[in-house]
Amino acid sequence: MAGNRCRCSAPRSQTGRHSGDPAAGRPPRLLRYRSACSVPARSSRQTPPPDPEAGHRCYSALRGKSDSASPSSCLSLPKHCPRPAIHASRRLRSKQSSAKRRPVTWGKTSFAKVARLILALPLLLLAVPAGADPADIDAATRGVVRIVLIANEGGQMVPISHGTGFAISPERIVTNAHVIAEARDDAEISIGIVPSDGVDAVYARVIAFAPRSDLALLATTSPMKLPPLTLASAQPDDSSAVTAVGYPMNVERAQGLSTSDVFRAQPPVKSTGFLSGRRPTREFDSLLHTASIARGNSGGPLLDSCGRVVGVNSFGAETGGADAEFFFAVSTRELLNFLRENNVTPQVNGMPCRSLADLDADEARRTEREQQASQARERASAEETARRSDLARRDIEFALLNERDNRAAIAFLLIAIAFTAGGAAWLAHDRGHQRNRAIAGSIVLVAVFGAGWAWLARPGFDQIEDRLLEHMKAEVDASADGATGAGGKPRTTGSFMCVLDADRSRVTGANTDDLPFEWTNSGCVNKRTQYGLADGEWSRVFVPDDEASVSVNRFDPESGEYRVERFLLNRESMTRARQARSEYQAPACNAGGEAAAELGARQTAIRSLLPERPNERLVYNCKATGG
Repeated sequence: MAGNRCRCSAPRSQTGRHSGDPAAGRPPRLLRYRSACSVPARSSRQTPPPDPEAGHRCYSALRGKSDSASPSSCLSLPKHCPRPAIHASRRLRSKQSSAKRRPVTWGKTSFAKVARLILALPLLLLAVPAGADPADIDAATRGVVRIVLIANEGGQMVPISHGTGFAISPERIVTNAHVIAEARDDAEISIGIVPSDGVDAVYARVIAFAPRSDLALLATTSPMKLPPLTLASAQPDDSSAVTAVGYPMNVERAQGLSTSDVFRAQPPVKSTGFLSGRRPTREFDSLLHTASIARGNSGGPLLDSCGRVVGVNSFGAETGGADAEFFFAVSTRELLNFLRENNVTPQVNGMPCRSLADLDADEARRTEREQQASQARERASAEETARRSDLARRDIEFALLNERDNRAAIAFLLIAIAFTAGGAAWLAHDRGHQRNRAIAGSIVLVAVFGAGWAWLARPGFDQIEDRLLEHMKAEVDASADGATGAGGKPRTTGSFMCVLDADRSRVTGANTDDLPFEWTNSGCVNKRTQYGLADGEWSRVFVPDDEASVSVNRFDPESGEYRVERFLLNRESMTRARQARSEYQAPACNAGGEAAAELGARQTAIRSLLPERPNERLVYNCKATGG
């Protein structure tokens, strides 16, 4: 054995289906490199069989503990050839023994290190990204399907391989090109689509095939009404959380599934990880991530925390057991170009991914701020009202005193006139002027009565409060009339234009365009949809037959807020919601207050079946328009 040398074997080549032959439309795969100690092949003499004990003898010779191999013959042993486990255990025991002999002491340096670790712990916790929202991921998996390649052998349908795909529209499915390449090249092989939830499998045909970007587009031959997934137009940040969804073969082998189970609807497998950066391959733009995938995951979606597609899983880097595992997905940039070239318009959303918990917390803070602002406005209004009341009271008091003084002066003047007329009447009586006496007497009577009326008609001090109330009421009416004329008072009926408030909304796939909205006091929307009234709230619950979602729409005429909450449900939950909806008939518009109240009560049965939180929340601010 002295002439033997230890070396690491060359990488094993891979050919055929797993080699990533570009001509066959299959993506490249990273090859696995394995290390082993073996005897090199010789061209001039017979090659002896590999000796698994060569590495032990070489290392024993190097340590001077073996005579069967010379140290010089093993100098070419690569550093990364595996060392014998016995030496590793000896080194470990040696370190443990030395650790036992070394006394443990705590000094200033140790306490400083511990203090730094304690201070850094909150920062490490803050740096951990939030995990995926399970409700959004579950909603996205409704549109994930298993793609099975089927061969006809002796009149029986036999599955020969499978991959994963996802709905981009109710009858269009995206997958990898290499998943269906064999069926495209062989007319005897069919493509089957098996949904994840409760519908029979159907066949599909290829309508677009792009081996360069490893993408393919399929069309179902029978209606499936799959819920389409939404694509994220904005590329997620590095290290953000992602979830891979698909049907890995190793899971099914571990479960011992039979051939017939492949054609049965089953939920896909979900694995989580993080983005590790953009790593474009020679053929297409791709994302590197750590969400585990295996054979069978190809063509499945890579989702962000809001359940939006950020990539199409394609292949993985084959590694040894000690190496980190990384996987590649075709980016949505490639996917959007591919769909655009094939005249397919997907649902695209580029809004930030925010959790409903964050939105609820922001909404609570917003409500608290509004309450504080309202209380501050009420205090300021009360103070301003008190100030104006004091000023008005002072003016009223001065005005009342002036009225009393004026009427008292009139009374004294009339008394003076009465005395003067009385003297004239006495003088006329002495002189015998009867006519002048009568005139003067009449003047005396009129002046006396006038003075009495003027004195008694003076306003009392009890009128101050009444005049103050009338004055303040006139101010309020004038202020209200001015605000209405200036457009300050919101209109509660008529035509509105509703604009999405992005800061208060969570959108994962719904349309965000402005909405024209027409409202009447009876709860009729757009002259065709009657809303129900319950607990002072106008709402309408929509349960469509052609969509796997339930929407709860609310409108507040006073604030002009229109709110839409969408619940993306599985097939079983949708069946229960449709059953509850079939038990009542919605009234026509303007059917009256009793009909609106009955509709509001009926809708509570559906709302009780919904999850606590919706998948989407759209908040609109509605402003009155002309007309």
